[in-house]
Amino acid sequence: MNIEEAVRDNRYATALVIGSVLSLLATVYLSVAVGTQHWYQYTSPPNEHEGSNASEHIDEFVNGEFSEKSYSETMFLLNGTLGLWWRCILGPSQSHWFKEPDPKLETKCVSFTLPEQFNPKYTLRENDVDLLRTYLWRCQFLLPLVSLALVFLSGLIGVCACLCRSFTPTLGVGVLHLLAGLCSLGTVCCFLAGVDLRHQSYKPPERVEGSLGWSLYLALISFPLQMMAAALFLWAARSHRKNYTRMTAYRVA
Repeated sequence: MNIEEAVRDNRYATALVIGSVLSLLATVYLSVAVGTQHWYQYTSPPNEHEGSNASEHIDEFVNGEFSEKSYSETMFLLNGTLGLWWRCILGPSQSHWFKEPDPKLETKCVSFTLPEQFNPKYTLRENDVDLLRTYLWRCQFLLPLVSLALVFLSGLIGVCACLCRSFTPTLGVGVLHLLAGLCSLGTVCCFLAGVDLRHQSYKPPERVEGSLGWSLYLALISFPLQMMAAALFLWAARSHRKNYTRMTAYRVA
């Protein structure tokens, strides 16, 4: 019976180690995705950023007042990229005393401030608030923070469980990872739905192509990793509980 118990303990320990590694990978991927701007990117024709208005668009994008319509149009023209906390454009570098025949392109990024994140989104009329887009935008930057907070909380519970030498909190760790995975998936869904609705309000020009960026794929990959970690933690907790009950009944008998 001691050999069987040792084999079971090894299986549980292996499940916990693999689940912890998957959780760590998911946390790293989601953190990188949240901090980068390549969730959605626009590709415009080369001649779009060679006009005389390019410098004006860049200056308004970097130093102008916050306006979704304004920065959307600039991103359409200047190979913009959009993230949860950043918006960027790829434009010609500015020369103060001469005009280069073939200017180098450089990336200019502006972050969304916290008040800007909570700003309402408007319809084409500019006076009617689009409630659906407003709440989708708020969910897309709040859900990943909730996901990371849940994983951090599960890590604290796991450390406490190790110190107390108790297997019971593993069930809670699995449930927290399950909720974190759903939040990660919700982030991607809210972002994609918000981008689609934004294109209905501010339609890109015909020659401008939009595509998903690698940051979004990192966030999407974190979802199955968190779900697999949750499955391993839940399986270990459930199996250990069954075997503990069985062993208790055997010893009593």
